[in-house]
Amino acid sequence: MNTNLNSAVPSPRAISGEGWAAIAGAASSAFLFGKKLIGCKCAKPDLVSRAEFCAEMLASRERMHTDHVALLEKLDANHRELLATLDRQVTRINALESGLARVDERTR
Repeated sequence: MNTNLNSAVPSPRAISGEGWAAIAGAASSAFLFGKKLIGCKCAKPDLVSRAEFCAEMLASRERMHTDHVALLEKLDANHRELLATLDRQVTRINALESGLARVDERTR
């Protein structure tokens, strides 16, 4: 340890070009970050009154109800069509079974 109080103070090192670039980059990043935090005074959206909100809510509910009813009608139509097709198939199967039973009777 050097106890001499009059010792020479070492001279500061010179900053290289890369050092200056790093300092400039850090400073510009800090500036842009501060600008983003402080500078954004965005306009707030207009508030919706209770009456407007209720009207829009009722309109949305009516649209959903209409779509729901339309889907139910389509499902009901498909169900009726499926039942009619199955009924025709049952008739054909019954005719085939009776014909097969007659053939079976003849072969005995």
